[in-house]
Amino acid sequence: MSKTITAGQAKQWLDEGGEIAFLDVREHGQYGEEHPFFVVSVPYSRLELDVERLVPRKTVPVVLLDDGDGVAERAAARLEAVGYGHMHVLRGGAAAWKAAGYGMFQGVHLPSKTFGELVEHAYHTPRLQAPELAAMQARGEAVVVLDGRPVDEFRKMNIPGAVCCPNGELALRIHALVPDDRTPVVINCAGRTRSIIGAQTLINIGIPNPVYALENGTQGWYLNDLALEHGNDRRYPQVDAAAPDLKARRDRARELAGRHGVAEVDAATLAGWMRQEDRTTFLLDVRTGEEFAAGSLPGAQHAPGGQLLQGTDLYVGVKGARLVVTDDDGIRARVVASWLAQMGREIHVLPPEEWTRAGAALPPPAPAVAVQGLPLVGPAELAALVAAGQVQILDVRASMAYRQAHIAGARWAIRPRMAGLAGTESGALVRGAASDELAALAAGELPEALRAGARALVAPVAQWREAGLAVEATPDTPRDADCIDFLFFVHDRHDGNKEAARRYLAWETGLIGQLDAQERGAYRISP
Repeated sequence: MSKTITAGQAKQWLDEGGEIAFLDVREHGQYGEEHPFFVVSVPYSRLELDVERLVPRKTVPVVLLDDGDGVAERAAARLEAVGYGHMHVLRGGAAAWKAAGYGMFQGVHLPSKTFGELVEHAYHTPRLQAPELAAMQARGEAVVVLDGRPVDEFRKMNIPGAVCCPNGELALRIHALVPDDRTPVVINCAGRTRSIIGAQTLINIGIPNPVYALENGTQGWYLNDLALEHGNDRRYPQVDAAAPDLKARRDRARELAGRHGVAEVDAATLAGWMRQEDRTTFLLDVRTGEEFAAGSLPGAQHAPGGQLLQGTDLYVGVKGARLVVTDDDGIRARVVASWLAQMGREIHVLPPEEWTRAGAALPPPAPAVAVQGLPLVGPAELAALVAAGQVQILDVRASMAYRQAHIAGARWAIRPRMAGLAGTESGALVRGAASDELAALAAGELPEALRAGARALVAPVAQWREAGLAVEATPDTPRDADCIDFLFFVHDRHDGNKEAARRYLAWETGLIGQLDAQERGAYRISP
């Protein structure tokens, strides 16, 4: 049974340095508007789908944060039901944390975003303003612009002429992207963090070229009234595994990791760690998605290197846990590890030569708790039920998707607020956005009589229309205040709102000033 603790107790546990999973079970919009620095977002609407990946050891102390509205208690009961044994609810929720005088932060991925700002301050990373880069390009000067974001983000908008090379790939692929040692290299992202980390990565591994971070990324470009490109797929080339210079690059990566105190681990030791019952170990494969899909190690989580640094809380939900990163080239993981060490993480590298032994020695991953999805209903069958007046529809897709298009008469719902939304008649239908599992989690909050008859519609809007279902849009419903899953905080900074872009950049540069001594002391940045 879960216990309640005070904000002071939770802060003490965070500052002591032991393992703790401090989880914010509010929805994404609530979390993003205001939350403690080291909390990890695990929305109650997705709790059972995400928690085992983020908190794999079920005996770790877990502290749950909500809005003081009982959601944390419900989440604790759900987690206890799947085997978590040390549950604690922060008494009074987010308001109590704030009332105790502890910092509350807007935005997402705070530890990683703040790290980027601290790196720039400590390393004095060279930077280039957007007008300077535009002038270089206009003069026809040789300059290579590399976008450190993933391909899906790159497609949305990019600096003219830029090539997509996510930060985690830079150390491996830079020599295939830059024609000679004199060509300037400019790294950009959408804002600041990945521009800084990408540029400093190239400097740290010792490439002789002039290297710059593009100040404020694509937002800085846009704020200077320069045109962006859209819909591009230009991306990094493949690297020949037999390239003669790979050994030299591998040696530089090993030296860089060692400079920051990163130790390497062999397969037998790692296997012992993965079986350890009193410590949490995350095994993180930092390669590309395509490489990971082609085969990885037992128990490894895919965490592409650049994104692991940009949003560590997306992959690791336990503060104080042991991290092991790995690749099959001996370069990427070591470079990523050099940064994770400076983020204050206990970090080790499993080198490629240990992969064969690790594959045989590592324990198989524990089976995930299965979430039984709801029975499915098709659009045509639903249309018949609607025509007969035999169904009520609760739409549990994202609030913004509901606003854009939903079945006429459907009410928007979300798991934390399901109670009281459904009527007393049976036959309620919960419509899941992407899966029957999400629909089932929401349906689990309904009274038993309704839950027993619930089914899920998992089909695109076009199929609703083809089946004859009436579809409507409600741009203002649900109200902004009810859209707890959507973060309105400068959400349109990439969509023509210059003031939102300015606010976002001011937020990033202001993060360091909000840290308390313990939060600042968690980092170990050493140029």
